[in-house]
Amino acid sequence: MTPLGLGRHDSWEGVRAVVAGFGASGFAAADNLNHLGASVVAVDESDAGDRPAKAELLEVLGADVRLGPGSADTLPDEVDVLVTSPGWKPTAPLIAQALARGVPVWGEVELAWRLRDPDHHTPWLAVTGTNGKTTTVLMLDAILRAAGLRSIAVGNVGLPIVEAVMDPEPYDVLAVELSSFQLHYTDSMSAESAAVLNVAEDHLDWYAGPSGRAAYAADKGRIYERVQRACVYNVADPETERLVREADVVEGARAVGFTLGMPGVGMVGLVEDILADRAFIEQRDTSAAELCTISDLTLGSPAGAAPHNVANALAAAALARAHGVSQAAVRDGLRSFRPGPHRITVVAERDGVTWVDDSKATNPHAAQTSLQAYDSVVWVAGGLTKGAHFDDLVRAVRGRLRGVVLIGRDRDVIAAALSRHAPDVPVIVVDADETEGDHGGRAMERVVGAAAELARPGDTVLLAPGCASMDMFTDYAERGDAFGDAVRRRP
Repeated sequence: MTPLGLGRHDSWEGVRAVVAGFGASGFAAADNLNHLGASVVAVDESDAGDRPAKAELLEVLGADVRLGPGSADTLPDEVDVLVTSPGWKPTAPLIAQALARGVPVWGEVELAWRLRDPDHHTPWLAVTGTNGKTTTVLMLDAILRAAGLRSIAVGNVGLPIVEAVMDPEPYDVLAVELSSFQLHYTDSMSAESAAVLNVAEDHLDWYAGPSGRAAYAADKGRIYERVQRACVYNVADPETERLVREADVVEGARAVGFTLGMPGVGMVGLVEDILADRAFIEQRDTSAAELCTISDLTLGSPAGAAPHNVANALAAAALARAHGVSQAAVRDGLRSFRPGPHRITVVAERDGVTWVDDSKATNPHAAQTSLQAYDSVVWVAGGLTKGAHFDDLVRAVRGRLRGVVLIGRDRDVIAAALSRHAPDVPVIVVDADETEGDHGGRAMERVVGAAAELARPGDTVLLAPGCASMDMFTDYAERGDAFGDAVRRRP
């Protein structure tokens, strides 16, 4: 039975669905498809974490859950739709088999869009970009809540989108974070407004080959397709504007730029220390409306005034203003916003040295943005590069580097870039064999000790790895926690 055209009020009985991946979004997809009456098979090569407990729950409800190595090698013979979790490459056996057989392949986002309540058209305000997505979506959610709206952050952050759209009490609006992986498998979404914050080198292990960067950008650009009100782009990143120009949007949708400079007509930007709107006011040809000041952004964190955070706030403000939110709600929301952990978080200040955890900086672009916020840095870097290069980063920040401590499987990639472009900067390497047996805890203690040797009063020791964490840690949060724990244990 074809699932095309079916929604939340239809019976899915007879639909044979396979769900690839049994993490948070995969479980949500399998659970709700099962609830709608579909015959569900869920598979995951991993049986770690809470997957077995969730599998037991769904099996009691009638689903078939297969966990562990080999479970995702072969697509069942009779399948009407494959719902994939983010990160599963098109070359993965299950997905490749589905595509070869003409089986529709949806992401959880696509499924969520199809399961929206037709009686309550909850708009989606969507955000993507190489860096800044989570912060921008959380800022946006804070603004929407300050306006008195029932909002929630969903997608790549917070609640799986399927769970949000299936909530019996409809939300007024959703603040949706989307990765390129999620967008790759999304075909019908029509966001009310959407933003691409930036496009930089990342995930080149997923987007392999000479056209990988172009394919990555194209997937980011899918967020603009069928946008209804505003396509928000980064004036400083021409790639984002190009994606807007190439998008097929609903008639009447506008392009709205955000900039750290003086905003032109149809933009939001800075007028001295004021975040200003020249896009959503009637007098935009001759004047600008004050949204908030840079000092309003520092109430949650001193790092709020960093240029990339100001840019994030402008993007969030543009999306909220496109939705009709007042200037006062933008100000109040941004004042109340508190950044998430492991995002330029000060861990300690000791003997004149500031220790900062930015473990969320998992690619070179994010690490460079973080490094450029400080004048003299001992940089802690390394992990899994995902195919990225570090030459541009090192050239840009070499004048700020007091020293570098390298960890992780691909540390030699960064070491080579430092050797080429910053040969005078001292580098300490923590060997890989120090990471065995304790999720990187012992290695991080050595990292902190090495950084302390290099640092001088007035310096910042900055964990901004520029790499993914899964070689040594469960995720970037565990890596940041290990760093913070090691700093606090140090005498």
